[in-house]
Amino acid sequence: MVAPRQRTWHGPLTGCALAMAVLVVVSGIGLVADERTVLGEGVWLKPLKFAASFGLYAITLSWMIGQVRRWRRTLWWLGTVAVIGFVLPEISAITFQAVRGVRSHFNVGTALDESVFMLMGGAAYVGWALTLALGIFLTVQRRVDRAMAWAIPLGVAISLAGMSVGYLMTAPTVEQAHALAGGLELATIGAHTVGAADGGAGMPLTGWSTGAGDLRVAHFVGLHALQVLPLVALWVRRVPQVIVAALGYAGLTGLLLWQAQRGQALVHPDGTTLLVAGGLVAAVAVAVVALRRS
Repeated sequence: MVAPRQRTWHGPLTGCALAMAVLVVVSGIGLVADERTVLGEGVWLKPLKFAASFGLYAITLSWMIGQVRRWRRTLWWLGTVAVIGFVLPEISAITFQAVRGVRSHFNVGTALDESVFMLMGGAAYVGWALTLALGIFLTVQRRVDRAMAWAIPLGVAISLAGMSVGYLMTAPTVEQAHALAGGLELATIGAHTVGAADGGAGMPLTGWSTGAGDLRVAHFVGLHALQVLPLVALWVRRVPQVIVAALGYAGLTGLLLWQAQRGQALVHPDGTTLLVAGGLVAAVAVAVVALRRS
């Protein structure tokens, strides 16, 4: 009788997650010790937020890859390339700009700044493609746990949608497009705020705008479906509940994107937003109750 293959964590991704944890600590110290700001935020806030997010991404994929039985070598290499081609280049660029005390995203003010931003953009495209590839290989695994077999592809799909929101931020705003059409050279191209300039009043820690729409909210929520839905599957262990959770989570991500694109702050929803949000909550609640009675 052949012993089952031992399931282990993916080494490079796990090491990356540990490095991100260290960077979170270093960035936290930087926030206290370094008084410099960019757009009203401490220069070390962005490295802290991205390190935490990338750390969760890396440790989640490390665990997922460690659970597979098929295409282990292919998945190992994809995970390693994700570290080298996606996480490390982007977080290095963000940290480099923080050390310099300048903005990392949308900054094209100098040739160096533009090169750094292009590096980040290229890494984001690599990350999207690698996450898709990893999701496909993880989806076609044979699993006894059917709930997890649904949670992983649904989580990856919503996470990819959340990543894609980032591309909306890189497009020139209406004002920037007009300026570029007029032959002007800009120091900034793209924005995460809708209905106001970046750098206004924001929420504590996240920095999400409190006076206008902010695309980062949907970007963040959608991105972390990769962690939320597998956790739901571990909790409920039933396929219908996982599907309902995924639909509700996707609906929430879409609602947050719609709200932001209308120039509306997360903390100041209008009646229409509240009505749609109430409908989403009601639909999920009805589905949950129906499943419990079935």
